[in-house]
Amino acid sequence: MMLLKNAKEIDKLIEAVNRCRGDVLLRSTDGREEFNLKSVLSRYVAIGELCKDHGDRYEIYCMERSDEGYMLNFFYDLDKSRAA
Repeated sequence: MMLLKNAKEIDKLIEAVNRCRGDVLLRSTDGREEFNLKSVLSRYVAIGELCKDHGDRYEIYCMERSDEGYMLNFFYDLDKSRAA
């Protein structure tokens, strides 16, 4: 699944990450790369990778269980907007 395709989706992702209290990690499926989306520098590098059409190679992990709801809502809303 392509995680992000335009700036509007990136803004929504950052908004969801900012709501999280703990770290939110973006990991490559092969485990070679990991970006902490709570770090501004890592966030820019991660967004650069996602914008290069590599979004299907990454997964998001919330380090605090209570933060998973924010990210699940982001993906639910993303799927809903793509279906419309």
